[in-house]
Amino acid sequence: MIHLKNVDRVYPLKGGPFYALRSITLDIAEGDFVSIMGPSGSGKSTLLNILGLHDSGWTGEYRFGDAQVKGLSTKQRLDLQKRNIGFVFQSYHLLDDLTVYENLEIPLSYRDVPRAERQTIVCDMLDRFNIVAKKDLYPAQLSGGQQQLVAVARALVAKPRLILADEPTGNLHSDQGREIMELFGRLNTEDGVTIIQVTHSETNAAFGKRIVRLADGLLLK
Repeated sequence: MIHLKNVDRVYPLKGGPFYALRSITLDIAEGDFVSIMGPSGSGKSTLLNILGLHDSGWTGEYRFGDAQVKGLSTKQRLDLQKRNIGFVFQSYHLLDDLTVYENLEIPLSYRDVPRAERQTIVCDMLDRFNIVAKKDLYPAQLSGGQQQLVAVARALVAKPRLILADEPTGNLHSDQGREIMELFGRLNTEDGVTIIQVTHSETNAAFGKRIVRLADGLLLK
């Protein structure tokens, strides 16, 4: 699914260039579950931003499926992202002025899914995640664990091939965090969703099939 070859991310600074990533070569297969680990400043978030098509300032080769990402226009990258990638963040990133139902519906509206079809998909997702009773509540009325559950449901609502998760349990207590990680495990093994997570937690990393470690922008062997 993903092929990176000799990817560098360099930021020009007054004291000279800063290499956030150096010569990253990495392959991620369809159905994989990869945990990216490393100390603060090692390049984890930079790598996730590149994989998520948020950052185009890198050099090297990035192939997503059949697409050579470097040759795509901004619109083509956005279309590739919308069709294939769902995101889960540490801080949930739910829209505070929208209900749970509306938060789940909005990614479908971006994809021009007809209203009647959106309703069916959202209702199925509410039922799957056992949050039907929460559909008319706003994020501020939910616990942290419930908000992250909604965030995962929102990431999945458009049936992405890939989920990118950035410290998905960072704001949760241990029991809530374990529930989210067990959910990721089921999504990977039962639904075949490819998952890449950034985490500081060895416990969370162990839910993946393999661990990729970074240090000072380098991929450790």
